[in-house]
Amino acid sequence: MKGLLQRVRGARVEVAGEVVGAVDQGLLVLVAIEPEDTRASADKLLQKLLNYRVFSDAEGKMNLSLADVGGGLLLVSQFTLAADTKSGLRPSFSTAAPPALGEELFDYLLGKAKQVHGTVASGRFGADMQVHLVNDGPVTFLLQT
Repeated sequence: MKGLLQRVRGARVEVAGEVVGAVDQGLLVLVAIEPEDTRASADKLLQKLLNYRVFSDAEGKMNLSLADVGGGLLLVSQFTLAADTKSGLRPSFSTAAPPALGEELFDYLLGKAKQVHGTVASGRFGADMQVHLVNDGPVTFLLQT
């Protein structure tokens, strides 16, 4: 499982012009699910997302986590992040999980996040989404389980 974490000052996801998820300061995470991923992979990614130290402390060092700052978490499924881009000029999506597994594990991740963190929002699985964000820093990390 991959999570492209972006520290944001604000982010929102729209589907057909309607805002379906939004957060203020926090993290926007694009989530890619691969065929070998399990609920354990989702649990591990969630722990990293909540505890990865990407927010500045009083001295300006990245030393605080999302849990520490109480920021929002916006999860967006993005199968293209799992693409194989090693050869050729067209991505292959054979390395992405089948849609049924992807949706099951994304819903599981989202549900667990809502159980343990205050502000959690999401895009809509499988939808054509427009993602708007103000990347803070910019700060972006690729987390893998």
